[in-house]
Amino acid sequence: MRHAHTVGVVREAEAALMAGLPAGALMRRAAAGLAAECARLLPRVYGSRVVLLVGAGDNGGDALYAGAALAARGAAVRAVPAADRVHEGGMAALRAAGGRTVPAGAAEDALFDADLVVDGLLGIGGRGGLRPPFAALAALAANAPARVVAVDLPSGVDADTGEVAGAAVRADVTVTFGTHKPGLFVAPGAARAGRVHRVDIGLGPELPGPALVAFDDADVAALLPDPGPESDKYSRGVLAVRAGSAPYRGAAVLTVGGALRTGVGMVRHAGAEAVVDEVLARWPEAVAEVRDPLSSTRLDPGRVAAVVIGPGRGTRPGNADELRAVLESDVPVLVDADAITVLGGGPLADLARGRTAPTLLTPHAGELARLLGVDREAVEARRLEHATRAARELDCTVLLKGSTTLVAHPGAPVAADTAGTPLLAAAGTGDVLSGIAGALLATGLPAAEAAVCGAHLHGRAAVLARAGAPISASDLLDGIPRAILELRAHRPA
Repeated sequence: MRHAHTVGVVREAEAALMAGLPAGALMRRAAAGLAAECARLLPRVYGSRVVLLVGAGDNGGDALYAGAALAARGAAVRAVPAADRVHEGGMAALRAAGGRTVPAGAAEDALFDADLVVDGLLGIGGRGGLRPPFAALAALAANAPARVVAVDLPSGVDADTGEVAGAAVRADVTVTFGTHKPGLFVAPGAARAGRVHRVDIGLGPELPGPALVAFDDADVAALLPDPGPESDKYSRGVLAVRAGSAPYRGAAVLTVGGALRTGVGMVRHAGAEAVVDEVLARWPEAVAEVRDPLSSTRLDPGRVAAVVIGPGRGTRPGNADELRAVLESDVPVLVDADAITVLGGGPLADLARGRTAPTLLTPHAGELARLLGVDREAVEARRLEHATRAARELDCTVLLKGSTTLVAHPGAPVAADTAGTPLLAAAGTGDVLSGIAGALLATGLPAAEAAVCGAHLHGRAAVLARAGAPISASDLLDGIPRAILELRAHRPA
């Protein structure tokens, strides 16, 4: 599991560490790690051409000292100062090692002749989009053929939120120091970071708990439940599914399929006759009952352990009665899609807020925007802020779907999923996710863990279903068992 800390926390930790070190020691540690990663990215160091984009702060100093180390090994290193002043010690070290400077006006030729570009324009304290001449240099770096390495964080990305409020560097690799920064895992900043490599500079003992955690395969594998030798269908969990309506029958089929393929003991679906027929035609192992979803508020009998409600269900007045009945139950509830719209910000939201059983909301940006009464663009730009706000205000777990999936839970670090893939940008995949996470809720996982594991399984299943080729939501169902097997392989023997 990777931990991420906010800028303020990092600054305090750095100050505490530097108080016991010789002047400049921390920067030299960071620069040594940066130089080592740059060397790994080059086919060979000797004779390679490296261009440093250098700002006025410590980020520029890190880049200059790393450039000096590469120059000492025979690389042709050129620094492009983008500010009137740069780190004096770093620049002196670069020149002493044989590096030289290139004026910003001549940067284009240098960048297009480079084997590697190092972004040292702005550090983690940068806010807002890049301004001239930084913006022009970022654009040139984006169009240059060389790979780009960002120092600590791509310039123009907000370290705490991942917001990109204008021009920003797009890196192939980000070398971050001491601890990860939340913006490296949260869209849109995450898309700018490329592969993230952390350099240990001794900051760990000075850091408190993280603001954000990123779960990897091994972390999810440790949480996934397994049936034991005495398990039966009830102990493995019974999931009630309230999904689908006559216009959207497939939503029920996909939600039920996601749950069954994840390994829940039983799925009980209730809905209109046309929907039940579709569900049973595809999943004869499901227990399905014809029930008008617009008038019935009775929960399914049979030891129900959790409920999924919302995918394709509709937003008519009767759906509010159904949602109210589900929220008044004493079992974990996953609220998705239409049910999130019905939830709104009124009495049903108050009911959700007051539940003693776990509640998991799984909105996309538009649904969360409607729930919070803000613009969708605001949610997309500041995903971390809005997911955290929703979890706090509704006192529930929130899984915000999108290019990076975030799971926010009151009083806990936000969790970022690392298995997201553009393959999931297809109709119906969210319905499958509801089934996966609902099944995990029914097996007894807490809401936050069910959300994290569900999102990770979802992403891995998308890649495995067709070996990375484009998929439909139905294809995704075939990838779920493969993803579970893959994740189990990460458990200690």
